[in-house]
Amino acid sequence: MFKKNLVLIAIVIILAIIPLFVQKGAEFGGADGEAEAAITEINKDYEPWFSSIWEPPSGEIESLLFALQAAIGAGFIGYFCGLMRGRSKKVDNIHDSH
Repeated sequence: MFKKNLVLIAIVIILAIIPLFVQKGAEFGGADGEAEAAITEINKDYEPWFSSIWEPPSGEIESLLFALQAAIGAGFIGYFCGLMRGRSKKVDNIHDSH
């Protein structure tokens, strides 16, 4: 089981690093910028329906907040999966003891 997890982690790391070497010097922008460019190309007079309530002071802060959001989400998913697995094992142990 440990080897399987280690292999999966290695694959994820490799998949994250390969684009950095294949596309040297490329900018990896987000979907928001791509969508804005596509909409503007289709309709030059387009104006957004609303604007952000708060704009982060720098790109680094924006990245930090995005990473924090991802970490909180991953923590919640990990907690939930662990909780469900624990409950499942508890139910299995109860059924096995009877």
